[in-house]
Amino acid sequence: MLDLWLSAGLLLLVALGFLLVPLLRGYRQHAVEDRTALNVALYQERLAELAAQQAAGTLSGEQLETGKAEAARELLADTEGKAAVTTASLGRRVPLLVALVLPLLGFGLYLHWGGSEQVALTREYANAPRTLEEMTARLEETVKLQPDAAEAWYFLGRAYMGQERFADAARAFQRAAELANRPAEVLGMLAQARFFAGGRQWSPDIQRLTDEALQADPQETTSLGLLGIAAFEAGRYAEAIGFWQRLVAVLPPEDTARAQIETGIQRAREQLLAAGGTLPEPAAASSAALLTVSVDLAPALRDQVQPGDSLFVFAKAVSGPPMPLAVKRLTVADLPVQVSLSDADAMMPQLKISMFPQVQLMARISRAGNATAGEWVGRNQPVASSTSAVQQITIDSPDQP
Repeated sequence: MLDLWLSAGLLLLVALGFLLVPLLRGYRQHAVEDRTALNVALYQERLAELAAQQAAGTLSGEQLETGKAEAARELLADTEGKAAVTTASLGRRVPLLVALVLPLLGFGLYLHWGGSEQVALTREYANAPRTLEEMTARLEETVKLQPDAAEAWYFLGRAYMGQERFADAARAFQRAAELANRPAEVLGMLAQARFFAGGRQWSPDIQRLTDEALQADPQETTSLGLLGIAAFEAGRYAEAIGFWQRLVAVLPPEDTARAQIETGIQRAREQLLAAGGTLPEPAAASSAALLTVSVDLAPALRDQVQPGDSLFVFAKAVSGPPMPLAVKRLTVADLPVQVSLSDADAMMPQLKISMFPQVQLMARISRAGNATAGEWVGRNQPVASSTSAVQQITIDSPDQP
């Protein structure tokens, strides 16, 4: 910051120069004016003396004229080469007052609208943090100076999680969720932080957060993993297997977490068998409910969508919970497309398509990737969950909240 203030000080001196130089010139002009006035007064006094001497009879007329000429030459010699004195003046107080107020005003305006904090942060972040504690301290300083930076709050929460400061992490994720309009990823991290902050005790609040996250993104990994952990610790091994299988299905093959999750699935299977339960049937063998949906886009909308826009195809119970029973996520580039929704795609093992007699099929296009709200939607009339006929959906209507 030293070079910044030195540069500002130099510019301030230049600005003051424009104010003070005319003032100093004014002082010199006043000095010239005072000297000229003194010379004129001495000249007039000399003339008065000559006139008095003539009246006393000590000077002749010729001597008087000679004396006057000599006094005039002396006056001209004293004033020769001097610049003309200006009679107009701005005064001395106004420039001095401006010279004092200008630096204070500039400093105050910079403190109010300037970016000294951002300059300091930029220089500090130029060097990579050496420890997790150092990175956490930087993020804490960032959110203090920029309290509306959602990304800074999110990464601060991640840093707190790495330090097992779960209560602090929950507060950071809560702030990030408020600022970023509650994205699924942040909601999942918030639920996880509250779960560990509460001593690994499940609560209705955590359930609501995971439900909201999976409703917005059925493939939200943190929520799927957390639900699997909670189900396993509560002895609901079949549910844990279901959640973790959905998680493994969306993780990339190179993800190092896959091995741990698959180990957890194996342990859940062993615990389920040891408790006298039966393993869930593979998805291919399950025929309790299988709905085939053909989705297309109305020609009038083809110029209003983009290939990368998210496409959600889901089934909802006509009489039941508001959240979807099963969801498939694709993109507009896949249209037209035919997808299958079955019990194996259930968002929650205890809420399967086959458990409800009638369902409604819907397809939604969301540019923001939000399964609950988008730009365009298509739906069909309620159908029996056991139907085998291909259901047609055309996306043709603006999405209404």
